[in-house]
Amino acid sequence: MGYFEQAVLAALLIGALSGLVGTLVVLRQRTFFAQALTHATFPGAVGAAIVGVSIPLGAAVASVFIVGIMTMIGRVKRQGNQVASGILLTAGFALGVLLQGLNPSLPVKVDSYLVGSILTVTDRDVVLVAIVLSFTVLAIILLGKQIMFSTFDVNGFRAAGYREWPIELLTLALITATVVTAMPAVGAILAIALIAAPAAAARLVSRTTTQMFVIAPVLGALSGLAGVLLSRSLDVAAGPAIALTAATLFLLALLLRRLVGAGRSSGRGDERRSPRTSLRLKS
Repeated sequence: MGYFEQAVLAALLIGALSGLVGTLVVLRQRTFFAQALTHATFPGAVGAAIVGVSIPLGAAVASVFIVGIMTMIGRVKRQGNQVASGILLTAGFALGVLLQGLNPSLPVKVDSYLVGSILTVTDRDVVLVAIVLSFTVLAIILLGKQIMFSTFDVNGFRAAGYREWPIELLTLALITATVVTAMPAVGAILAIALIAAPAAAARLVSRTTTQMFVIAPVLGALSGLAGVLLSRSLDVAAGPAIALTAATLFLLALLLRRLVGAGRSSGRGDERRSPRTSLRLKS
């Protein structure tokens, strides 16, 4: 398999994974957390390059500490998850830039961590994405009802005798794994666009959460494929092209929702007219 074919395969898998996990992110209102995580894992990637180990491994190790710190800050009185995410977003990103500045002889430039380089993904990266995607699909199939129950009615979920923390831990683990596996392809900054945009677009055009879980991965994969093809035809970076494609699909879904809503409103207005009103208008 050539490098371009491998990039296309990676884009399809990463897009599908991001759309699927992005559905959980959007429904459970964890978008800001995911954004903070994408930025805060940046120093782990830089540290891995300094030590000479796998970049996804370094990002994964950093994410474990980040999630732990977020949890502790979030439990502090008068603080919260949003505060913790905001602090770690800037602090983590700044630490990554500082580490890169202190080690200018790194073989990989900092830009590759920020916007990714999907044309340089390895077989190991593709296999890792496939494993995470398979695990995510399996988790949603087996625990989808519990996840949705805790998402839409947390008090009822607790009253039914379920514990909330295993579902929350599973969600955080899936988000973290997605961010780590997407980093080599789309970078630390742009990963959030591929995670949030397809899911948000699917939410606009879906009638049920089941439809959303189907449409979001399709839109994510489409974003990845279109971004790679645009990157090749226009000779631009693939990461930004993928992110912009995902954002464009969201805007199209929003426009479609507006047009459909306007059409329904017009139809209802015509139905509400009484026969007597119609006769008066004719006379």
